[in-house]
Amino acid sequence: MKNLSRRNFMRTTGTAAAGIAILPNLLSASPNSTVNIAVVGVGGRGTNNWTQIQGLYPISNDDKTKLRKPHKHVNIVALCDIDDLALEKASSRLPRAKKFKDFRVMLDKMHTQIDAVIVSTPDHTHFAATMAAMEMGKHVYVEKPLAHNIWQLRTLKKAADKYGVINQMGNQGHASDGIRNVKEWYDQGYLGEVKEVLAWFNGPRFECHEKGWFCKPETFPPTAQPIPDNIDWDLWLGPTKNRPHNTHYTRRFWRSYYELGNAMLGDWGCHTLDAPFWALDLGMPTTVEPLHAKLSEVPNSFLPDESILKYQFPERGNKPPVTLTWHEGGKKPENRPEWEMDKLPGNGMLMIGEKATVMTGGRPNDARILMPKVEWEAFKIKGWKKTIPRIPRESPHDEFIAAIRGKGPKPGSDFAYGADLTEMSLLGVFAQRFNTKIEYDAATMKVTNQPGLQSYIKEEVREGWAYGENLW
Repeated sequence: MKNLSRRNFMRTTGTAAAGIAILPNLLSASPNSTVNIAVVGVGGRGTNNWTQIQGLYPISNDDKTKLRKPHKHVNIVALCDIDDLALEKASSRLPRAKKFKDFRVMLDKMHTQIDAVIVSTPDHTHFAATMAAMEMGKHVYVEKPLAHNIWQLRTLKKAADKYGVINQMGNQGHASDGIRNVKEWYDQGYLGEVKEVLAWFNGPRFECHEKGWFCKPETFPPTAQPIPDNIDWDLWLGPTKNRPHNTHYTRRFWRSYYELGNAMLGDWGCHTLDAPFWALDLGMPTTVEPLHAKLSEVPNSFLPDESILKYQFPERGNKPPVTLTWHEGGKKPENRPEWEMDKLPGNGMLMIGEKATVMTGGRPNDARILMPKVEWEAFKIKGWKKTIPRIPRESPHDEFIAAIRGKGPKPGSDFAYGADLTEMSLLGVFAQRFNTKIEYDAATMKVTNQPGLQSYIKEEVREGWAYGENLW
């Protein structure tokens, strides 16, 4: 099935063959029914997602104390991965789930048995797997960043409207109490107007071992290696152009390569920038400008060692313009006396208001207003209006299942929101990748000052991997 085209895929599925139109929410579960789930990408983040959504196993393999009760309304029926070893490891814990290498084959053979799909593959295959599932009327939960380029993001928003399925991006902090606190504090005037946001992350750290996330190869591009018997390299490549196999790609290090991942900012922007994006209703920036860069040996292909970017957001109604500065690679904002901190932590975000400043870590879960400890404790005791419903256990997975079963509202980080948050992050990746100022017209989806970059808004894909063209 390596050369299975989208046309042949749709023609051979039972849904298409029967001439059934996928109607909005056709496959939504009733409140008392079981949600049958297929998992695409079962290792790494995939393991975390399927263990948490099943609720049967420890959240971390190393922490046996965080056991949860099995989710009685969830049943994982299919596992899909291009790596036989990852499949077997997952299958040892879910022996009843059927195993597949190709998600297209899985959807073809099991479309009547699947209600929802979790996509936890590398960034470059998020879009294809998600669109294939949505075209079959399946609810979808997709790891962040939602897609690999801006055209894909806009197409996923169109698909969500067309197919009417429950959809969610997996930036876990958006289900937290912390991000709700930030928005309530801002909306209720505790911060005053916010015109400046500072964010930083201490990666990338180039640790070339099994638990590392980024690693520089000895040569660029990495030298060709034999394809292991347990890997289907053609399926791993998916929509991207052919390249020789190397473990720098199949391990988590693929994030370092712009053609496959979205570097440090793409990886963490959907976490660290989530709170200001939501609370301030930032929308799209008009410009993103590099202020500092320590580039790799192949800057257009591999992420930089260090980077500082400045986003400019225009007025939004009665909200003033905002300058957002992103730091990575060990770079941080300069500490300010009014923050009363000896030093800034390794990762964080500051929303600087006229009245007060909010700080979070790399995720928004632990938000707090910067003030003396006694005042902060008194503020928490006094409280504020909790206007935004909280998510039980702050779990995006529970939020997703509840929405499918009609027991809760649509997920907060659905594609309508998650695609915009990711697009904002990817515009920074653009400026970082090409080390140039970006001027962006969101209405036309164009980089107006760099027409040569327009081809990266919508990337070419290999034959048989095109999805979503019919939505434009």
